[in-house]
Formats: sequence, C-alpha cells, structure tokens
Amino acid sequence: QYSPDSVAGADGEIDPTEITFPGCSCRNSSCVAAECPCLSRGQNYSSLCLRLAGQEEQQFSRPVFECNSLCQCGDWCQNRLVQRGLQLRLQVFRTESKGWGVRTLEPVPEGSFVCEYAGEVLGFAEAQRRVQAQTPQDPNYIIAVREHLHDGRVMETFVDPTHVGNVGRFLNHSCEPNLFMVPVRVDSMVPKLALFAATDIPAGEELSYDYSGRFRNSPGTSREHKPLEEENSLRKPCYCGARTCASFLPWDSSLFSTP
Repeated sequence: QYSPDSVAGADGEIDPTEITFPGCSCRNSSCVAAECPCLSRGQNYSSLCLRLAGQEEQQFSRPVFECNSLCQCGDWCQNRLVQRGLQLRLQVFRTESKGWGVRTLEPVPEGSFVCEYAGEVLGFAEAQRRVQAQTPQDPNYIIAVREHLHDGRVMETFVDPTHVGNVGRFLNHSCEPNLFMVPVRVDSMVPKLALFAATDIPAGEELSYDYSGRFRNSPGTSREHKPLEEENSLRKPCYCGARTCASFLPWDSSLFSTP
C-alpha cells in the first residue's frame, strides 16, 4: 500500500500524525530565525537546501524542526520543506544485481530534499518480532535510526515499509552513497526520515544511502558491531560496487538478540 507519509504501526504504540509541538505565532509568509521558535530550536534550511556541516565544524549536528500545522506562517514558509513531500521526478527501475532501485530523472543539487523513507512506525518490541520472523530469503525493509544526544541518551525510531510505504523503500544501500538521512521533526518528536542529496546528482544516476548511518557521522556512533566470522553466513552481500565496499550489507544485532 502506497503512503507518502509514515503511519502508525499495527502495534499502535506510536502515532506519527499526533500533534504535540506548539505552533509559532509568526505573521510573515516566511519565518525568520531571529523571531521564530521553530527555527531557533535547531538547524535551518538555506534556499530550500539543508546546509551540510563538516565534522570539523561541530561534534554534533543540530536537530531540524520544521514549522507545523499549528504555526501561523504561510504554507510556503522557508521552514516547510520535507512536509511538502516528493517534488522530484524519480523512477523505480530494475538493476542488474540489486533488485529494484531508484534513479532521478532530473539533476539534484547538493543539499536538496529528495524523499522520505516512509512506512509503519513501530515500537522496539514489534520491530524485533518482525525481524525475527523473517527468513534469510526475505527482504528486510525495517530501518532502525538512533539519534545520539549530547548527554549520552539515544533516541530510537523504527520504520517498516514492507506493507505500507513510499518510493524510499526501493532505495539501495551504497558504501559510497549520494544521499544521507536526517531525522526531521514537524508535528511531534516522531521524526520524518528525510533523505537529502550529499552531492550534486546528475539526471539518470541511481540514488542510494548508507543503511548503517556511518555516512557523515562521527566514528563510533553506530551500534553496528564487527560481526563474527560465523555471522557473515547470515548476512546479505553488498553489490554497490564502490571502491570502499564492505562486501556485506550493514549488520545490527540489537533487533536479532533475544532477552
């Protein structure tokens, strides 16, 4: 079932459509950082692009909060981007060795929003149950996104587009991707998993991101462990063809472990 936005999972534990953030009282058609509480909370857009800060500039990236449905600003406020949804012409196509993939039919400038990875938003228990019910032959679309806060806490979001999702479910992994994922919050603390262009992307190029979250992250923030040799037999091979290819798709043991 196609859905442009994430929906509550079958476990009913998390509702991504619930509105819990207050709206701004900006009367302008487009908010300005000095006056808007939404913009003052975190990182801002510039000319409808997300500015990419290098690791040498800051140890932690700032969160992204868009203006929401309770805000007084206009629909075309500069701080409303991901919520507008897919604006590019993308194409799902059959790759030579990776199954389905997605390519862009038009040039994409660096920092541009491409699409959301939408699906059912699950609690940990349901995400773990679904992963453990899969056979080695089943494709795994469940993504676990962990945000590491400055005080040591970790916020987890689990999204499964296996049965309900959008074009993002067809994006392949690459060890040298041209997209990167950013959690963007609009109405609540449940983020939209937004994918932005990591570089200028020409028309016709396949779109990909690093499933592990290593890309543009500080070393050591991923909970992906170095698998034991016997675990490699359970892992899926990587066919990205990158010069630095890790040979296997990213591995995260937390959803596979039993209490």
